[in-house]
Amino acid sequence: MRLFEILLVLSCLALLLDLLFIKRSAQKTGVVLSVGSSVILAVQLFVEGYRWQLLLVYIMTALFLLIVLFRHSRKMVNLKIGKLLKYSLSSIIIILLVVSTSLSIYLPVFELPKPDGPEKVGTQTFHFTDQNRDEVLTEDQSDKRELMVQIWYPTENKNNNKREALFPKDKEMFKKYIQTYSNSLNLPDFVFDYWKYSRTNSYENVELLPSTSPYPLVLLSHGMGTSRVLHASQAENLASHGFIVVTIDHTYSTFATIFPDGRVTDYKTKMKTIDDRKKVGNIWTKDVEFVINQIEKLNSGAIESQFKGKIDLNNIGVMGHSFGGATAFNTTYLDHRIKAGINMDGSLYEVENRDVINKPFMFIRSGNFKDWLVDFKNDKNSDNEINKQLSDELHIIKNVINQGGSAIYVEGTQHFNFTDLQFYSELIKLTGITGDINGKRGSSIVNQYVLDFFNKQLKGTGGNLIQGPNDMYPEVKFIEPGDL
Repeated sequence: MRLFEILLVLSCLALLLDLLFIKRSAQKTGVVLSVGSSVILAVQLFVEGYRWQLLLVYIMTALFLLIVLFRHSRKMVNLKIGKLLKYSLSSIIIILLVVSTSLSIYLPVFELPKPDGPEKVGTQTFHFTDQNRDEVLTEDQSDKRELMVQIWYPTENKNNNKREALFPKDKEMFKKYIQTYSNSLNLPDFVFDYWKYSRTNSYENVELLPSTSPYPLVLLSHGMGTSRVLHASQAENLASHGFIVVTIDHTYSTFATIFPDGRVTDYKTKMKTIDDRKKVGNIWTKDVEFVINQIEKLNSGAIESQFKGKIDLNNIGVMGHSFGGATAFNTTYLDHRIKAGINMDGSLYEVENRDVINKPFMFIRSGNFKDWLVDFKNDKNSDNEINKQLSDELHIIKNVINQGGSAIYVEGTQHFNFTDLQFYSELIKLTGITGDINGKRGSSIVNQYVLDFFNKQLKGTGGNLIQGPNDMYPEVKFIEPGDL
C-alpha cells in the first residue's frame, strides 16, 4: 500500500475508536481527528489517486467524519443505540475495512524493482511497418505487418523528467488498453483501472548518455499472449548496465498492442498443431529480423533519431521468454548478425536442422525442469510426434552445452517468474504460474545471469556466473550433458 493509503486506513480506525470509546463531551479530540482525517483523505485522492479497492474505506471515513462532527447536535445526543447493536455494527465495519485493506495489499499499485546498474534509463517507442510483408493474422489482405517496439538505453536525464508510466498515459488509449485485458479475462474494466498509477524506472524521450564507443544491442521477445510490458524490468536492468535494449510487441500475439493512432489490437493467433507453432514462429523470427533492419537504419541515420552511430551492430544479442525464447533460439541460429542468445523457459518450435549452433547460447529453465526431465525419460514414446519434438529439443540443449553454451534452471521458479507479472500481485502465486521464490529475488537472479552472459558475449567482460555454481545463488543449478 502507498503511504497515504495506509494513513487513511489508520485514520478511519481512529475515528471508529473515537466514536466507540471517547466521551461525547471530548469535542477537541473529535475535531482534531476529523481535521486530520479530512486532510489525509483529500491528499490520498488528489495526490495518490482514487482506487476502487479502497472504496469501503472512503465511504466509512466520510460517514465517520459526519457522525463525529454532528454528534453534538440535538438529534444525535438523543439517539440511543444498544450495546449489542453498537458492537455488532462495529464488528461489521471492521470486517469491511479489513476486506478493503486486503484488496489494496493484494492488488497493489505495484513497483518494478530498481535497476542495479550505474546508469539511469531512458526509453523511446517506435512504430515500424514492414511494407514487404503481408499481415497473415488478419482477414484484410491489404494489411502489412506492423510492430510496436520500445527502446531502452542509458541516460543522464539532465532535465530531471518524471518516471514514465508503465501503461499508456492518454486516458482514452489506456481505457482501450485495459478493455482488451478485461474482455479476455471476462472481468469489468474498472478492475484494472489502478494500473494507471504504476510506473517504470525509466524516463521517456530523454537524451542518450554520451559514450566514446557504441552500445551493444539486445532484442527481447515476450511470450505468447503476453506483451513487451511484462519485460520492462529486464530491459531496464540491461540498459542501466550500458546496453541498448529493444522490446518487441509481436502484433496479434499479445494481450494488447496500442498504436500511435489509437488502434488497439488483441490476441488473434491460433496454434493447435506443431505446424501451427512453426508457422507463427516463422512470423516472429521475421519480426526480429525486420526490427534489426530498422535498428540498422536508426544507426545509419536513414531513420532520423538520436541513435545514429550509437549502436554496436557487431555485438547483437537476442533473448526471449517462452515462445519468445524459442524465437530467440531460432533467430540466433538463422541470422548471421546475431552474436549470442538466451531462451528463458521456452519450448522450441523448430528443431529440424538445428543440431549444431556455432554461437554462444544459454537456456534458463524454471524450477520444475529436473522433475519434468525424469518424468519425460520414464514416459516418453518415440512414436509420439510431441515426444519426438521434445527429444530433439533436449538433444539441441545437450549440443549447446557441449559447444560451450550454458543451461541452468532456477529452483523455486515457475514459467512466469521470468516476467514482471510476479510483481503485479501476491495472488499470482495462487494460480501456480509463478513459484514459491520471492518475486524480487527470482527477478534479480535471472537479471544477474542474463547480464553476466551478455557482458561476456557482447562486451568481453565478466562471465563468472555462467561458468558454474555460485554460493551467492544456490537456487541456480547447472544442467550437464549427462543429465539429458
